[in-house]
Amino acid sequence: MDSQVELQQTADNCTSAESTDHPPRMTRQQTLTLISMASVNFSSMICYSILGPFFPNEAVKKGASQTVIGLIFGCYAACNFIGSLIMGKYIVQIGAKFMLVMGLFVSSGCTILFGLLNRVPAGPVFITLCFVVRSIDALGFAAAMTSSFAMTAKIFPNNVATVLGSLEIFTGLGLILGPPVGGWFYQSFGYEVPFMLLGCFLLIMVPVNIYILPKIDSAPSKDSFFRLLTKAKIVLICYVIFTQSAGLGLLDASLSLFAMERFTLSSGYVGLIMLGLSLPYCLASPLIGYFTDKYPSTRSWFMVIGGVTTAIGFSMLGPVPFLHIPSNLWLLIIMLGVIGFSLGMTAIPTFPEIITCAKEQGYEEGLSSLGMVSGLFGAVWSMGMFYGPIVGGLITQHLSFESAAAVQGGLALLGALLLAVYYLCHPPQHQR
Repeated sequence: MDSQVELQQTADNCTSAESTDHPPRMTRQQTLTLISMASVNFSSMICYSILGPFFPNEAVKKGASQTVIGLIFGCYAACNFIGSLIMGKYIVQIGAKFMLVMGLFVSSGCTILFGLLNRVPAGPVFITLCFVVRSIDALGFAAAMTSSFAMTAKIFPNNVATVLGSLEIFTGLGLILGPPVGGWFYQSFGYEVPFMLLGCFLLIMVPVNIYILPKIDSAPSKDSFFRLLTKAKIVLICYVIFTQSAGLGLLDASLSLFAMERFTLSSGYVGLIMLGLSLPYCLASPLIGYFTDKYPSTRSWFMVIGGVTTAIGFSMLGPVPFLHIPSNLWLLIIMLGVIGFSLGMTAIPTFPEIITCAKEQGYEEGLSSLGMVSGLFGAVWSMGMFYGPIVGGLITQHLSFESAAAVQGGLALLGALLLAVYYLCHPPQHQR
C-alpha cells in the first residue's frame, strides 16, 4: 500500500511540475515498474515475432495461399484494432494492472495453442483454427500493450518519449531474438517447440507482473476517441503511424518467402536477416526518445525525415522494378537497417505528440485520457498491420514483392509530405 501511495504521489507531482533538463531521480517503485514494463515488451514481442521466419512456409505446406497467409497475419491486427479501442476506453473501469496481467495470460495460452496446430488436418480446419487462435491472442496483446503504454505515460509524464524509447530496447530485443530463435528451434526441433518454450516464458511473466506492478486508481473521463480525431494534426500523425506499421506487416507476411525463393535461404538464415530490421530500431529508439523529450520541437521533423527515409528503404528493398537494379542480399540487409532506424525516428515521437495534442484540446491529465490515447495509437498501428499483410500479400501474389515494397514506400512518402506541409503551415507553438 505504501508503494502504491508513493507511486501515485510521484505521478501527480510530475504531472503538475514543469519539465526540466535534470528530472528527479526515479523512486524504487518507478524503477520496478520500468523493469516490469520492459519484461512485458520483451516477452510479448519475442512471442509475436517468431512466426515470420517459418510460419508462411509451414502454412503453404498446409494448403494456405499467400493471400490466406496475409489474412492470418491481418486478422491479428483487425482484432488488435477492436481490442485497443475497447481497452483504451474502459481501462479505468477494468483496471490497468488487471488488464495487463490478463492480457499476458491470454497471449501466453494462445502462443502454446498455436504450436499445436501442426497436428490438425491440412486445409480448411488448419486455416480456421489459425484465425481463431490468432484473433484471441490479438485481444490479449491489445490489453497488455494498451495498459502498458497508458501506465508508462501516467507514471513518467515528463519523460514519455525517453521511457518509451528505453522500453523499445526490449521491444527491439524481442524482435531481434524472436526470428532467429524461432527459426533455429524450428529447424532443430520442429514446429511445436518454439511456441511451447516462448509461450511458457510469457506465462512466467504473469506472476512477476502481479507482484511488481502497482495499482493505479483514476476516475473515468467523458472524453472520446472521436474528439481526438477532429484535430487535423492528430489525423496526420495517425496516418504516419499507419504507414509504419503497414510496412512491418508487409515484411512479416512476405519477406521470408521472398528471401527463401530469391536467395535460397533457410528459415534460420531468414531469422538472422531480420536482425537488420530490429537491431537499428533497438539502438536508435532510446537516443531519439531522450532527444525529443529534451527538445520537443524536433518531434515533428523527426517524423517527417523518418517517413522519407522509410520510403527510400522500401523502394530499394526489392528494389523497385523501374530502377532496373539487380536484387542483392547485401542490399536487402542494408535497406532493412535503414527501415529499422527510420522506424525509430518516426514512431517514438508520435505517442508523446498525440498526448500533447490531447492536452491542447482540453483532455484531462489522467489515466482515462492516457488510455484513450494509448488505445488510439494501438488501433491505428493495428490498422496498418492489417493492411500491410493483406494488400501486400495480394500485390506479391499477383505482381511481385518488389512492387508491394514500392507501394509501401509511396505510402510512407505521402505521409511524410503531408505532415511536412502541415507543420510548415502550422508551426508548433513553441517554435512561433
